[in-house]
Amino acid sequence: MKIQSIEQLVQRKCLPCEGGVAPCSLGAAQQQLQQLGGWVLTHEGQRIRRDWTVKNFMAGMKFFNQCADLAEQDGHHPDLHLEGYRNVSVELWTHAIGGLSENDFILAAKIDQLPIEK
Repeated sequence: MKIQSIEQLVQRKCLPCEGGVAPCSLGAAQQQLQQLGGWVLTHEGQRIRRDWTVKNFMAGMKFFNQCADLAEQDGHHPDLHLEGYRNVSVELWTHAIGGLSENDFILAAKIDQLPIEK
């Protein structure tokens, strides 16, 4: 996987992944994450996650709806978590390969550009 800037990632579109390819290496994931602020590796390097504290419950739901619209446009769907009514998290990985692909970093960069009420 080629390491890309945020500007490069947001210009890309997620490509369909039906499996049959290897997930990106831990080293490549760590390097790519250096370009994305706030995202961390989880599940032994197989996923990335970012957490936010939003203004209120409705701000969290609005953010999730924006994430859902973006995910649907790119055909790559994250796990969305809401805890304690204001703590939101987004977790990304490519289910078909059981790990990270370029799609995860593309969608993470695009999610980072969404407005969020804090």
